[in-house]
Amino acid sequence: MRSKKMEGPSAPTIRRDPYEVLSVSRDSSDQEIKTAYRKLALKYHPDKNANNPEASELFKEVAFSYSILSDPEKRRQYDTAGFEAVEDSMDMEIDLSNLGTVNTMFAALFSKLGVPIKTTISANVLEEALNGTVTVRPLPIGTSVSGKVDKQCAHFFGVTINDEQAESGIVVRVTSTAQSKFKLLYFEQDANGGYGLALQEDSEKTGKVTSAGMYFLHFQVYRMDSTVNALAIAKDPESAFFKRLEGLQPCEVSELKSGTHIFAVYGDNFFKTASYTIEALCAKSYEDTTQKLKDIEAQILRKRNELRQFETEYRKALARFQEVTNRYTQEKQSVDELLKQRDSIHATFTVMKPPSSSSNLSNGSSSKAPGETESPTTEGGNSDGKDKSGKKKWFNLNHLMGSDKKLG
Repeated sequence: MRSKKMEGPSAPTIRRDPYEVLSVSRDSSDQEIKTAYRKLALKYHPDKNANNPEASELFKEVAFSYSILSDPEKRRQYDTAGFEAVEDSMDMEIDLSNLGTVNTMFAALFSKLGVPIKTTISANVLEEALNGTVTVRPLPIGTSVSGKVDKQCAHFFGVTINDEQAESGIVVRVTSTAQSKFKLLYFEQDANGGYGLALQEDSEKTGKVTSAGMYFLHFQVYRMDSTVNALAIAKDPESAFFKRLEGLQPCEVSELKSGTHIFAVYGDNFFKTASYTIEALCAKSYEDTTQKLKDIEAQILRKRNELRQFETEYRKALARFQEVTNRYTQEKQSVDELLKQRDSIHATFTVMKPPSSSSNLSNGSSSKAPGETESPTTEGGNSDGKDKSGKKKWFNLNHLMGSDKKLG
């Protein structure tokens, strides 16, 4: 693949083939890609390489490559047409432990405004889990535990299930009435006795709470990732509707075997601790609800396919609407101009000369010749303070009064 400069906070300077970055083949399974990513992410994580800027860039490249190959649709697009096919749909992912206070404040502000921001899990948490040095508290089926976890830290829980419960299915959910941001993590047992990260769910705001859940119900269950196509949606607000269901991603694990399984609640708030309640349930007590979930997700998948087709029809109709709207404006201007010319031609059929600027007596303008001015006067008299016309009027009045005396 040819190299190309990249944009975005989580993108490395030069693009390399994601398969080359993760050292996997093109026919590698999802699990092989995940394992390779996990090892490289731990190796280059900024928490472990504070004084090595090159490691930070390699970590970004590893995370960027995994974001493509871990998503079946993005992987298919990349395999078909390279980076150009996935350029507009790449997610933003930031490492809070490596941001600094000022940038963390900006990230918190954007998150508050509703901009979905992906965050990485602290390398310290992942490494402690791999080394098996974490404290695991029991979480019996049918119970709940509440607590508060510091930012970029995790509380680990062990859920033990028997054969019957494993056959029925298990649900693990976390909620926060304080609307805290957190991640629900699931770890698989490693050969050395540690725990490797297998699944993670970011909390989503639903009503007045934030929540995340994992559903191991023996059929394909989906999770909603609100960060999918976030950049593309920001560029085209209309895409917010059509791309809304594209965030529905299949969960990698659909069932659990009997035994003890490790879950964790990871504090994902920008500054403060995260309040949470975690509970583990057996699906046998929720058979009707389980069937409803299966049915509604099947409907959502059908609707997603319908929307993909409808978007194509809508875009064509919208383009046509804009075309005819532009023509309407042009045609209206053309008609107005033609009628104006017609009125002008009608007006030329006359023997009358057009009125000149000097013949304005009818409208009350002065009849004096150009350059001729009126003598300034004062109220009630001429320039020397005497009003001759006034004298004349008084003379006539006196004359009449004298005549009246004679008659009397």
